[in-house]
Amino acid sequence: SGEIERLMQITRESLFRALEKMIPGNRLYDVSYAVQEFVEENGFSIVREFCGHGIGQKMHEDPQVPNYGRAGTGPMLKPGWVLAIEPMVNLGTHEVRMEPDGWTVKTQDGLPSSHFEHTIAVTEEGPVVLTALDDGTVVL
Repeated sequence: SGEIERLMQITRESLFRALEKMIPGNRLYDVSYAVQEFVEENGFSIVREFCGHGIGQKMHEDPQVPNYGRAGTGPMLKPGWVLAIEPMVNLGTHEVRMEPDGWTVKTQDGLPSSHFEHTIAVTEEGPVVLTALDDGTVVL
């Protein structure tokens, strides 16, 4: 439906808004706030129980990268940091519940949710999307 298409469009765009903030000297929650501000001003909600994260020797490392936060706070971004940015946006309430299988997550109100993700390196030259195609194309 048009409403679900819009949900997906806003989620996708919030990821790019976050990416723009991933430059050395910005704060981690500048990235988080970029997602939150765009999503909420468009009438959707942010999942708060799950977030992005650092990528290093293991798939999920610190720092945690929530999709909400106060701009100007959090650790300063430094060249060499690699982060998974994962906006998770709901059509209705931000509340979610884990199903008994320990894997499936659903919104409390049963309304649709959308999730987009990229792994991004912070460099002196700006953010580099590591999950792009070989030719540098970013697919969402």
